[in-house]
Amino acid sequence: MYKIIVLAKQVPDTRNVGKDAMKADGTVNRAALPAIFNPEDLNALELALEIKDQYPDTKITLLTMGPVRAAEILREGMYRGADAGVLLTDKAFAGSDTLATSYALSCAIRKIGEADLILAGRQAIDGDTAQVGPQVADKLGIPQITYAEEIISLHDRTIQVKRRLERGVEVVECTLPVLITAHSTAPECRPRNAKRLMRFKRATTLSERHTTAEDYLAVHNDQAVLITEWCAKDVNSDLVQLGLGGSPTKVRQVENIVFQAKESKVISTDDAEIESLMQELISQHTIG
Repeated sequence: MYKIIVLAKQVPDTRNVGKDAMKADGTVNRAALPAIFNPEDLNALELALEIKDQYPDTKITLLTMGPVRAAEILREGMYRGADAGVLLTDKAFAGSDTLATSYALSCAIRKIGEADLILAGRQAIDGDTAQVGPQVADKLGIPQITYAEEIISLHDRTIQVKRRLERGVEVVECTLPVLITAHSTAPECRPRNAKRLMRFKRATTLSERHTTAEDYLAVHNDQAVLITEWCAKDVNSDLVQLGLGGSPTKVRQVENIVFQAKESKVISTDDAEIESLMQELISQHTIG
């Protein structure tokens, strides 16, 4: 049996950005964008589920950090095959950059217990840094394999992984435990399972139950699946390393650029015309 932890994040859907997606100060208007399961984290979940298909006794735990509403993606993962979910939520985490986020996640992973595999998406679509996964591995003191496209084999304590690189692929081998980040070319996650949907549709965190019922005794006696919910204190974290205070990354300036089409140019497939257009775009700093 393998013990797998999948790191997941609830993100604003930046793939469908409209005119109201940005606020006047240049920050993302999260209220105007639907919250979704980070796409590459779903790829990571599918890699974990494929291992579970091969080794049915494998246990998959989803871990996410965010506000209480982030429990939505934990339920979504459980509908697809994950066994349990852990929500890491606390006002102390607000404003965390990748360093503070990876520290909080590593504390939660230690509390969950030693994992054979930790899987995560390569990056989140609201940040595109690709730093959290590797930083978590560094803080846990375990090896990492990034840009994973396929888990070729897993036998005993040895795993073989195909990585998708800029100019091709490579196959690497590593002993467990290891953290793996999934590339977008990894298999798409399987759809919801109807039986699991019925089983986990009432799975909630304690905070969610408290907001939907006045009878606190009834809330605690509810027999529906309870999603684990931890705060900063629960995972024995150092508050100095969390949130804005623990985030060395500082945004000095945000500039909101709106592209306006004022003219158009039609070119043929002639190489000379394409070359001329490329030189023009580079000279105007549109690309490059």
